[in-house]
Amino acid sequence: MLEKFSKVVRVAFISVYLIFLAGSFVRMTGSGMGCPDWPKCFGYYIPPTSEETLIWQANTSYEKGMMITKDEVLLSAIADFTTSESFDQSNWEKYTKHDYAVFNVFHTWTEYINRLVSVLAGFVFLFLMYKSLAFWKTKPSLTLLSFGAFALMLFEAWLGKTVVDSNLKPTLITIHMVVGLIIIAILLRTYYLSRPKKTFKPNSLFTKLLIVSVVFSLIQIAMGTQVRQFIDEQVKMFGFENKEYSLMNPSFKFYFHRSFTIAIVLVNFGMFYLNQTKQLGYNLVNWIVGLIFLEIITGILMYYAEFPIGTQALHLMAGAILFGLQFYLWMQSRGQQKVDG
Repeated sequence: MLEKFSKVVRVAFISVYLIFLAGSFVRMTGSGMGCPDWPKCFGYYIPPTSEETLIWQANTSYEKGMMITKDEVLLSAIADFTTSESFDQSNWEKYTKHDYAVFNVFHTWTEYINRLVSVLAGFVFLFLMYKSLAFWKTKPSLTLLSFGAFALMLFEAWLGKTVVDSNLKPTLITIHMVVGLIIIAILLRTYYLSRPKKTFKPNSLFTKLLIVSVVFSLIQIAMGTQVRQFIDEQVKMFGFENKEYSLMNPSFKFYFHRSFTIAIVLVNFGMFYLNQTKQLGYNLVNWIVGLIFLEIITGILMYYAEFPIGTQALHLMAGAILFGLQFYLWMQSRGQQKVDG
């Protein structure tokens, strides 16, 4: 039964990373405001495919909440009604949560697909909760972790609405990502507790380096979120099409984020060296080193080649996966210490 449950956890884990991938594609393409409202998109459950849908039409039926753009302002229908031959302002109210009123079919459907991925992940988490109930008496931690992960998914949904209502406030986007990482950690913990434990050769230096590597990664992620906030603010100021200005006159945080990579490489290569020479058996270390190289390459390309397409998404995804692998490796090492003790 635990084996089947662990498979469900893996599916939930993959669904979260698919959300990360879809979200990174949204940021990479500047599609964050493709749907200016939430949970609908321009007041529709299925968003428009052409700008004509958002232009006022005579003798046309509108439902409450459906939107149009008029004089570069987003208007929302107050109630269900059918238009006459002339525009009647009394049937409409200005959308006041933000002043963004631009329609771009690519951006709209990119953001809409991102939302669909999140909805599908929600159903996966519901199934995960259902399956976890079978372990309430024998392994209650699995049930509690599953319910906790679902609760955070609901919080993420609310936070996603808040991000849209704020017209992509950088701080909220950062919180949105951090909560996603917490969900990943909870799922990994759930998966770890549902799997048979492997044995590894004990090595105190490796364990110390692992702890340092986790701390360094948390520092790097924190700095990375600050750099992303700076980039988001630059994009708002100069426009998404002017990528060459994204890192113009960066703050100290950017240079710290870039230079701190050296320390991260040294610590993780130390872990890699010990794992290879002492044959400790931690296979995840190889993947961690590979992801660090990917982070470095994409970071260099973004800075020197003005954000080539796909690099920002790869950089974000690599960082999220790296966090997951290091967290799981820490649990393996911690579990081994308990066995040795």
